Amino acid sequence: MRRRISLAMAASAALLALTACTGGGQTAPVQTGGGEITGEVSLQTWSLTPKFTDFLNETVAAFEKEYPGTKVKLIDQPGDGYSDKVLTQAASGTLPDVVNLPPDFALPLVGQKMLLDVSTVDPTLEQTYIPGSLAAYQFRGSEGTYAYPWYLNTDVNYWNTDKLEKCGLDPAKVPATTSELFEQAAIMHEACPKEYLLSRKPGLGDLALSGAPILSEDGTKFEFNTPEAAALVDQYAQAFQKGLMPSSVLSSDYLGNSLLFTKGEVAWTTGGATSIPDFERDNPSLKGSVVASPALDISPLYAQGLSVSANSKNQATAVALAKWMTNAKNQAAFAHLVNVFPSTIESAEDPFFSKSDGTASSDSKVIAFKALETAKNMQPYEVNSAMSDYAGQQIALAIRGDISSQDALDKAVERLNEMLERQK
Repeated sequence: MRRRISLAMAASAALLALTACTGGGQTAPVQTGGGEITGEVSLQTWSLTPKFTDFLNETVAAFEKEYPGTKVKLIDQPGDGYSDKVLTQAASGTLPDVVNLPPDFALPLVGQKMLLDVSTVDPTLEQTYIPGSLAAYQFRGSEGTYAYPWYLNTDVNYWNTDKLEKCGLDPAKVPATTSELFEQAAIMHEACPKEYLLSRKPGLGDLALSGAPILSEDGTKFEFNTPEAAALVDQYAQAFQKGLMPSSVLSSDYLGNSLLFTKGEVAWTTGGATSIPDFERDNPSLKGSVVASPALDISPLYAQGLSVSANSKNQATAVALAKWMTNAKNQAAFAHLVNVFPSTIESAEDPFFSKSDGTASSDSKVIAFKALETAKNMQPYEVNSAMSDYAGQQIALAIRGDISSQDALDKAVERLNEMLERQK
């Protein structure tokens, strides 16, 4: 399932008192598309205070010092209802000059031409940010890039090495692809009929890994009911019938693969880059037996960015501020405090992210950071929770054997296209 980056959850208790010195790091001229960098602009963040008030204030103060005559009004919105708040601001003409948006929140504003295409005012984007982070703000049916990428995250795989060894699998050769996952799940089941490797049903992102186009290039219709996607669902259905997956995967009391892994009931799960301490805290018997590897096939990308209002009355300063907040030094300072990763190319050599101290937890952080170089969003941002739920219901019916995989996908595509049409 897709996850948004939640700093309130990612931050550890130790970060309640920030002491790091931040700011600075951008002394070269800023590309803003012309105009004087001066005057007041507003910056809206999403659920970053009070934990990160010091960081924000220090970084903003450094911007105002770098550009005399500027003044930043900092606004932080609560986590709940943020998408609705942004849409209300846009509709009422009160959208802040610079606003923190994940791609799915930015999408409807792009359709209404409320956000600035920053590629038109800044030719340095491709030299500054990793490709996947820019692609996250490039939408079907629209030309351009609609945010400065800020912080990123991804998932990695976690494996219970004790279970793997017990059931004839090599912890040093864990699956790297979905095909290998099915192969090793069968080996595990044969050796240990009551142990499981597979622990979830596929979603739309998994269908994309099969080569199925989830949404048309112009973003007007879903089209994932392909033979390749149906074959993948068939593969899950066959695995379920053979007992390679817990029966609870398709029931209403399914706990999720992460909790099943934590309880020691399955040998594989996906999770954030810093999950190992949580696994070990919640189940001490897992200590020393969990290793990480890159996500299967293609690593998923979760992004947050800073968009500039297309109607900003002080556009040059707004662009300069968005670029300042997302420059390599400020991103690194922020990511050193929180369990997220920077989106800048320059950050690739930062040993804090790229070097492991030899522990499994540090290894998982490095694995996640390196994976971001090629990570992609696998589920279109046009997919809302209702769409995802309906598709999941149809896939579950096919896996259970109630309908064919092709029928399930045909029904899902038909219904999701009706939902998409109503959004226009």
